[in-house]
Amino acid sequence: MLTCQKSLFSLDENVHYINCATMSPNLKSVEQAGIEGILRKSKPHLITQETFFETTAPVKKLFAQLINCPDPDRIALIPSTSYGMAIVARNLAFKPNLRAGQEILMVHEEFPSDVYAWEGVCMDKGLKMKTILPPNTLVNRGKIWNETLINAINANTCMVVISPTHWADGTLFDLEAIGQQCRLYGALFVIDGTQSVGALPIDIQTFRPDALINVGYKWLLGPYSSGVAYFGEYFDTGSPIERNWINRVGSEEFRNLINYSDHYRPKADRYNVGERSNFILNPMLEASLSQILAWGVDNIQTYCKNLMAEPLKLLQEKGFWVDEEPYKAYHLVGLRVPSGVDITKIQTALKQRNVLVSVRGESIRIAPHVYNDQNDIDVLMDGLLADVVIGD
Repeated sequence: MLTCQKSLFSLDENVHYINCATMSPNLKSVEQAGIEGILRKSKPHLITQETFFETTAPVKKLFAQLINCPDPDRIALIPSTSYGMAIVARNLAFKPNLRAGQEILMVHEEFPSDVYAWEGVCMDKGLKMKTILPPNTLVNRGKIWNETLINAINANTCMVVISPTHWADGTLFDLEAIGQQCRLYGALFVIDGTQSVGALPIDIQTFRPDALINVGYKWLLGPYSSGVAYFGEYFDTGSPIERNWINRVGSEEFRNLINYSDHYRPKADRYNVGERSNFILNPMLEASLSQILAWGVDNIQTYCKNLMAEPLKLLQEKGFWVDEEPYKAYHLVGLRVPSGVDITKIQTALKQRNVLVSVRGESIRIAPHVYNDQNDIDVLMDGLLADVVIGD
């Protein structure tokens, strides 16, 4: 069983950081990899022709392993969610049998980068964005929301964009069922894994998405402006955003770069961001992915569950609301306050205790990780219940 790993991070002892869904702290090993990368750039003679490729291959391999993808060539390096979604949007325009009036489905209050990406292609191709609202009840909310989304996928759906765990309130979506429905009607299936991959098991072989987009600075415990994406067969001959040199066949031979090539490297390599060889960020992401795999994603989720399961039961007894399993995870929990309780007073109480969580929409978003311990949760509970007198 995984124990608290706080000693591997550079966290202040008097701060109770339960907010990985906003940004993870650095592992000490990730810090060190970044420092070594900076120093390497100070001695550019150490950066050889081979180095341009040596920094990318381990990241692709490790992320492929994390999502159970047997082929690392299906992994591209990207800087952000918006970049990855822009690749999807560019290639949605070339989808066979795409016709005006078809719909892109997403859920209510999805992350902005998963929404803005489609404005241009909708305007150009006459597509529509359709938002699937949650039910007007908190009873069986996750179950009903999942069913509504799945039932909305039909022959008029050209693409579904979904996060495994809703970034604002923690609702879990049934990716296997959603993927099956997409394939039944020929719709592209695109996952934003940012708030899940690294803390919640995600299996490409089971869910079979056409694309999975993931930034590195949250649950992958990596650096900012560094991310990874999986692209399936639909994208194998697609159009990248950038037409840079290193994504071309033969780019590993610098002496031949003047012999321009019209051919891209295979599969997802055409979608790598320019300067994908980043000698500082890639080693940092490699270090974080290596540590996550050493811990095991299942163990991370179990650790969070062991921290949160009993406190969540107590909070529910006190009038707080959180969705039931299987529609919630334990690394990202959306908590709603009891009727009549001022959420701003709870925020103040938490701030006074140096507890860092987030408020997103109507939910207090609690996002623990393996650096959190029982004391962090005890102080969190003290702040949450400071002005709550509902229940025994």
